[in-house]
Amino acid sequence: MRIHWIFAHPERRSLNGTLLDAGLDALTGAGHEVRLSDLYGMEFRPVVDAADFRRESCERLFVGAEQERAYREGKLADDIRAEHEKLDWADTVVLHFPLWWLGPPAILKGWFDRVLVQGYGFGVRDEDGRARRYGDGRLAGKRALVVTTVGARPSSFGPRGVHGHIDEVLFPLLHGTLWYTGMAALPPYVVYGADRATESEVAARAAELRERLLTLPETEPLPYRHEAGGDYDADLVLRPDAAPGRTGVGAHVRRRG
Repeated sequence: MRIHWIFAHPERRSLNGTLLDAGLDALTGAGHEVRLSDLYGMEFRPVVDAADFRRESCERLFVGAEQERAYREGKLADDIRAEHEKLDWADTVVLHFPLWWLGPPAILKGWFDRVLVQGYGFGVRDEDGRARRYGDGRLAGKRALVVTTVGARPSSFGPRGVHGHIDEVLFPLLHGTLWYTGMAALPPYVVYGADRATESEVAARAAELRERLLTLPETEPLPYRHEAGGDYDADLVLRPDAAPGRTGVGAHVRRRG
């Protein structure tokens, strides 16, 4: 495999740093190729602005249109183009971060905003003008694994947990970002109780992650529905015969079997 590992934690001596080291060691030891984007270590700039596009005009900035123009003309900022090269090279993407305020850190959100530009991550159309998204984006064919840590116990992210079910908490990322751009999202690896983990628990979680990574080629992705697969009508609403009686984010996942 060719893996682009995107790491978003400010402290390499943290639990997340230990997991990163274990993951990289497991993958390279098994003969896989890995390219790392350590966003804090790179001092990655997370804010979209006009400097991203090398624009000459002083007219009003329309972000999407400027992203697509700069992408097609090869004028995106160098750090964005470097991330595109890693993504294009990889067949598997790992997104590794602590869950803060029920989402990724700002630096990773900024990576999405700046790197998944219009014309590359979204706004992609086929020869008939149809929008390619939700399973059919430009990044289709790649697989993606989310590795994340939370401070809370597992029960609080369960079906009746106060924080919401982890599947629903991560749905905007797994479905709305990864699947939207075409990447097949794998079941995430979540470490609970991260703030209270003992040395032995850290070692156990690192060993678990090693096992998950070495089975990535055989891991079945989450069975999200393709937008163009016939389950949605022209208004992008599920047809009556697709997941009848089901609502919410779970309706967009096909039941296996």
